[in-house]
Amino acid sequence: MQVSAAPKKKMHMLGQIFTAFLKIGPSTFGGGYAMIATIEREIVERRKWMETEEMADMVSVAGSAPGGVAVNSAAFVGYRLGGLAGASAAVIGITLPTLVIVLALSFTFAWFRDNPKVEAALKGVHAAITALILLAAWKMARTSLFDAVTFGITAAALAILLLTQVHSLWLIAGGPLVGLAASFIRRKRGWEVRTEPSHRTEEDRAMLPEYYI
Repeated sequence: MQVSAAPKKKMHMLGQIFTAFLKIGPSTFGGGYAMIATIEREIVERRKWMETEEMADMVSVAGSAPGGVAVNSAAFVGYRLGGLAGASAAVIGITLPTLVIVLALSFTFAWFRDNPKVEAALKGVHAAITALILLAAWKMARTSLFDAVTFGITAAALAILLLTQVHSLWLIAGGPLVGLAASFIRRKRGWEVRTEPSHRTEEDRAMLPEYYI
């Protein structure tokens, strides 16, 4: 009985991972960082699969790796819970419904793309997506910005992106180097080295509207 219980339990977990991300994929517009809030609600708050701190680290890793941040996040969570099979289940779950929807829209878009009502609807979607991305940025800022160094890195990176043509890859590579250098200097001087906010507030557990978009 014990021999057959382990594979059955693993298959059950893989099914749960697939179902969770299958629901996340088509229920969130905007992709990428706009999906982070929904992923956090599902994985951290509803299913208790990860802690908030782990989620923040995951977003940082997923955002700095090549590819879409939502798919990277799904692979991260899936691997964390079920290894390579879990990562595959999560990636398939989050991409499959979106692939089907995009294919259907691509075949029919030519018929209604010049319709004024459709264009007006798309403008509204653009505005809503902007709000979702700002919400994701706010959530990341609450866990990532907590001292002069982190605020300084953010301000410098934003200025470089807005005012120069430097590729974002250099910023992603430079951020960890600056963080390591700052930690090294603090240790040499005997100062406290912090890697997260000293005080955390418990978020309201009620579902936000973006979960149902």
